[in-house]
Amino acid sequence: MSQPQVTTLRHNPLNAVTETVERLTYDDGRTAIRKRLRRPDGVSGDPWGASLDPRHWNYWRREVEVYRDEELREQLASAGLALPGAEVVEDDGGAVLMLEDVAGLAGTEFGLPEHEALARACGRWQAAAVGERGWTSRGFLRDYSTTRQVPWELVDDDDAWGQPLIKETWPGGLRAAWVELLANREKLLQLVESSPRTRCHLDLWVSNVIQRPTGEFALLDWAFTGDGALGEDIGNHIPDAVFDLFWPAERQAELADTCISGYLAGLDEAGWRGDSDDVRRAVLASGVKYAWLLPHLLGRAGLESHQAYHQQADSRHLYHQRGQALAFVAGWCAEALR
Repeated sequence: MSQPQVTTLRHNPLNAVTETVERLTYDDGRTAIRKRLRRPDGVSGDPWGASLDPRHWNYWRREVEVYRDEELREQLASAGLALPGAEVVEDDGGAVLMLEDVAGLAGTEFGLPEHEALARACGRWQAAAVGERGWTSRGFLRDYSTTRQVPWELVDDDDAWGQPLIKETWPGGLRAAWVELLANREKLLQLVESSPRTRCHLDLWVSNVIQRPTGEFALLDWAFTGDGALGEDIGNHIPDAVFDLFWPAERQAELADTCISGYLAGLDEAGWRGDSDDVRRAVLASGVKYAWLLPHLLGRAGLESHQAYHQQADSRHLYHQRGQALAFVAGWCAEALR
């Protein structure tokens, strides 16, 4: 039998857990996704380093456990979501996931109806998410967002804010709004951490979703999944779509209203009877996850070229869109605090 054709797929190359993600195309036309996970040698000081701790947000073996969890698979299916089919082979160096190559409409192409339906399905699932597991992450929002290597000093640097790309594309008032966000960072983290809990995907965004022709939404990349707040996944899904140029910043308020109302409707459909204000507040406060992003962008504004999700992007358009999204997130956090 001849070897399949191998195509490397886009993924985060910084994350030490993922060695490769490839599409295999066989002579008969069949396709599959092969994802290779690395077993870490030990403790790493790299912010994207793999961990041996099952509760760490970047535990190397978590997706192995996810794809073997039949209760999770069944509960997702009952909500209108799907866990792709998978075969798992472990070895001394890590594990290989042979995954279903899901056919359908990519999340990067979703319109408002698809975003609303996805959020509603997530609400139905998370109203009574699958029970405790020893390999789910704990404290993801805090640990992920506070362990970045970040030039925080640039937020107070006049020269950084005077760079042409910043000065000409970012909205007025963003600097003051971000200073306020950073001053309340701990309070925002506590708001999310004290919100009603559920099992979250924790990397929900358009590049990790495909809608099958039958209507179900297949969720990809379960590497971070674990304890989170009701609404935390939606609070990630909305800004990430804009930050990586898959949704226009000019329509982010429309996207937010659609997703939040859809999510609350899904919770209601599944019988959740908590306070919707608690969920809405968690969505807004979860914007604190991006506290590091603004100083990071200030530090890169002088580069000759820029990328969005590992692809070349027009610098002015990218910074304009991200500036608008950052202002939107800052507004979210201010509203949560109020």
